[in-house]
Amino acid sequence: MSTHIAAWLLVLVAIFAANLPWISDRFLFFLATSGKGKRPWMRLLEWLLLYFLTGLLALGLEKKVTGELHSQDWEFYAVTFSLFVVFALPGFIYRHDLKKHLDRR
Repeated sequence: MSTHIAAWLLVLVAIFAANLPWISDRFLFFLATSGKGKRPWMRLLEWLLLYFLTGLLALGLEKKVTGELHSQDWEFYAVTFSLFVVFALPGFIYRHDLKKHLDRR
């Protein structure tokens, strides 16, 4: 697998993972919740868990493609966290704004 393909694969997985908590109504994707649906803290917990799982995937891809892991400082993790927040924006907007309008129709 080339570096270019691995990078694009990671970006696509990150976009998908960042939006999953807002699209799914099941806690951790297999536990049914009460009639009210998931609480906001549940969505944030899932989102944070998916951030770390995506990071583990990134480490695995880096090891597979380059053969070694490069050390990173705190700035790298601050940027990846911020990017994951931006990737989650479409799912957040769907859940908290668009879904209300669609359900009314």
